Amino acid sequence: MTPKLITNSNGQTFLYELQQAFSTCEEFYFSVAFINYSGLQLLLDNLKELRDRGVQGKIMTSTYLNFTEPKALKKIKAFNNIDLRVFETDKVRGFHSKVYIFKNKDTYTVMIGSSNITQSALKSNVEWNVSTVSTRQNPFLEKAIKEYKELWAQCTVADDLFLQKYEKFIEALRAQVAVAREPSFSSYGNAEMQRIVPNKMQQQAIDSLERLRAHGEMRALVISATGTGKTYMSAFDVQKVQPKTMLFIVHREEILTKAKETFIRLLGHSNQMGMFTGSSKDYQGKNYIFTTIQTIKDHYDEFTTNYFDYIIIDEAHHATASTYTRVLGYFEPKFLLGMTATPERCDRGDIFGLFDNNIALEVRLNEALEEDLVLPFHYFGITDVDGVDLSDVSIDDVAEVAKRLKVNERVDFIIDKMNFYSYDGEKCKCLGYCVTKDHAQYMADEFNKRGIVSACLTGDDKQAKRQEMIRRLEDDDDLLQVIFTVDIFNEGVDIPSVNLVLMLRPTNSPIIFMQQLGRGLRKYEGQSFLTVLDFIGNHSKTFLIAIALSGKRFYDKEGLKVAVKRGFPDLPGATHIQMDKISQQQIIRQLDMENFRSMKYLKEEYLEFKKEYVRATKRDIPYYLMDYVKFESAPNPVKFIDNKKSYLAFLAAVEKTEGLKRLAKTEPFCKLLPQLSAFLPIKRPHEFIILRYLVTHERVSWDEAENELLKIIDSVTKETLFHAFERLNQTYDDHAQIDRDLKLCFYDRKHHQLNRTQIYGEICANEQQKSYILDVLNYGLYRYSRQFDTKNYGVPFLKLYEHYTTRDLGPLINFQKKLSAFRGSTIPNGNDYYLFVDLNKGADLKESLKYKDKFINPKVFQWETPHPTRQETKQGQRLIHNQEYGINLYLFVRKFKVIDNTTEPYVYLGKGDVTSYYGDKPITTEITLHHEVPMSLYQELTTKV
Repeated sequence: MTPKLITNSNGQTFLYELQQAFSTCEEFYFSVAFINYSGLQLLLDNLKELRDRGVQGKIMTSTYLNFTEPKALKKIKAFNNIDLRVFETDKVRGFHSKVYIFKNKDTYTVMIGSSNITQSALKSNVEWNVSTVSTRQNPFLEKAIKEYKELWAQCTVADDLFLQKYEKFIEALRAQVAVAREPSFSSYGNAEMQRIVPNKMQQQAIDSLERLRAHGEMRALVISATGTGKTYMSAFDVQKVQPKTMLFIVHREEILTKAKETFIRLLGHSNQMGMFTGSSKDYQGKNYIFTTIQTIKDHYDEFTTNYFDYIIIDEAHHATASTYTRVLGYFEPKFLLGMTATPERCDRGDIFGLFDNNIALEVRLNEALEEDLVLPFHYFGITDVDGVDLSDVSIDDVAEVAKRLKVNERVDFIIDKMNFYSYDGEKCKCLGYCVTKDHAQYMADEFNKRGIVSACLTGDDKQAKRQEMIRRLEDDDDLLQVIFTVDIFNEGVDIPSVNLVLMLRPTNSPIIFMQQLGRGLRKYEGQSFLTVLDFIGNHSKTFLIAIALSGKRFYDKEGLKVAVKRGFPDLPGATHIQMDKISQQQIIRQLDMENFRSMKYLKEEYLEFKKEYVRATKRDIPYYLMDYVKFESAPNPVKFIDNKKSYLAFLAAVEKTEGLKRLAKTEPFCKLLPQLSAFLPIKRPHEFIILRYLVTHERVSWDEAENELLKIIDSVTKETLFHAFERLNQTYDDHAQIDRDLKLCFYDRKHHQLNRTQIYGEICANEQQKSYILDVLNYGLYRYSRQFDTKNYGVPFLKLYEHYTTRDLGPLINFQKKLSAFRGSTIPNGNDYYLFVDLNKGADLKESLKYKDKFINPKVFQWETPHPTRQETKQGQRLIHNQEYGINLYLFVRKFKVIDNTTEPYVYLGKGDVTSYYGDKPITTEITLHHEVPMSLYQELTTKV
């Protein structure tokens, strides 16, 4: 068998390959230099399964560099099917092998390479490992086993005495902090090498802010998860802009000193930085002033309106409150920057509008994990104990759910799983999320009875008690190990040293799930991962866990099912998600049965979101699409539009209020809103940018349109801008489209400008109607920026691996004919051919249309031409010899044509060339793609669930 190269890249991990080998082996033998608990925890379920199957194994590791953790060795020792030995290294001889040998029924699988048993080596580090399957008589295998046996004989048996001695040695070593901490190469050398530089997130924000300022914008908002370095980012931007004066405003005085220290560390000039708070008035003669809103709101008129060139608002979700609006209404800075981790906690008003809808950067959990800005988590989905039955109860009936969960057998089961999976560190610092206050108190009482010191905290407890309990939990010498709560730790509370989270309640809101998970993800010195144990009951909404864990707002049913089956391979870094087989099957079954597009489901999803929205904002209804942007794991509101043609119409149908119903039927506004909403999600920004400009202007010139576009993309292609002008002029519309749609612009070609029509102007003059039009335009542009970044994709305007419909294609290729001419699965446009392929053919298709289209591998795709095509025809020649004829082939595929009675979009796989072919009517071709399909996408498209 051909050896297989395994790297932690392109959707592939060494962990997954190990787990596949575990599933079929009859014996196993490891020789691994380093084992720490972060890596071993990822393999515990596999080791338990092997033990249950009676599979024996041997593991040898080493004391090399003192990296192997005693906690990991003790855990391995607990498995009675594993023999454990340790190679004791000295100054003369090291130990650096990474060998994994699996004995199968008739063969051996051998993996040799660079990966130790650590979370990073198994999942995220740059690693090269080679896997090969060998017969028992293979000379390579015989030598590998001989070497293994010789090394094994030289190792020390890891008995209790050895483990005690090794643990004491490591503890003593850790106590010598200066010895234990080795300098990193990046900090070695001269001052130039030691200077602080922006991380990737911070650099993206700085670049985006610079682009916005260069094109006339004076305000912007940065949304970034807690612990991702927003203060440093703002300091880097100030360093770049070098304003003469700056004002930094925070909501709480305790974080102000740290902000000032950050600026001094990066910019120096400490004598130019002053504090202006209730307790400190060191600001006279200072250029850069750090203040609290409580202080500046009473003293802002001590400064002239244009005194500050640059103003920064930390925790900007408060900036719409009256205390801020007075201050911000007074000052006229050259630039205003807002920063927040929680836009959903906006006090009132429109936080995006306050910053002119300029979201310079948004870093949510997935991006933070990818950039290693927060702690990775290890999630284990565990089927709940048999004694708990939630199958016939609504999870919204919290009293009944809590009653059924208050079972002693479940408490013992939870503690057993805590002991099995354990946590990172020596002391357990755990948060347990419960259904009700009674449930939380019950859990604390039962844990205390079993000797695990625990406390219950709810919204009834005073702030002083909360702070005291948090202090005790974080104290390594305090006996408190677990705090059980309901929802007071969902947001706004930092407990950095938490190392274990227990999800003890059914998940009925992806938003709450992610808020609770996020409490343990702030980086903490000495901690390398967070353990999350989720006890999954047999209720009807378990599939919501998959939605929450996917980390995607815009998901599809098939993708979720594959993600559940394969452990969410798209999640970045060392984060790990693992569900037991029963939970997997239950979630996949529910995903199959649930219709994500039915009005029943959409209404439930909306009402669940509304509940969180009202709780966070204290407002009655999420009136706008942009309200969904504020919440991580919020529903995709475009689904609501797909059902009722506009979000307003959906609201009117669900809320049934007379005001919404009346507005949704107001002519001609009720015609324009669905017309614009139909383009969501947009695939190029040009038309929406122009229409947004025309909301407040009567006309737009070429130069003005280009300037607006350059605020969100790097460059503008003239022919695409021309095409957008003509498209808005309805030049390419057929009679049916012209009759159906409102005309919003006239193209004055002589003066190269678009003029707003009277009807568009009248709608935009109505403040209420304008707010909804702007909402659609702003949401479209926001979502575009999130999905497509700032790149100019040229012509065709296509991004690899994005989703497109055939209807999307016309504008993206600057098609200059009536779009009604777009038909078929092979669309020619000059020398460009666009191929649209369904991987799974419908059972009702005629036999002649069941083309044998399939992936050969991630680089090669088998495609059959339309049925009548013969090799000797002009069309046949242009296809099979596309390179010689200068023909560009663009490939789009989708797994299924229809899911939940809704037509699915295609995934764009890029360009390719025909490299082999045979047959006629149809011709069978093999197209070699210019870009190999990422493994996670390849698996999603090819895996059958």
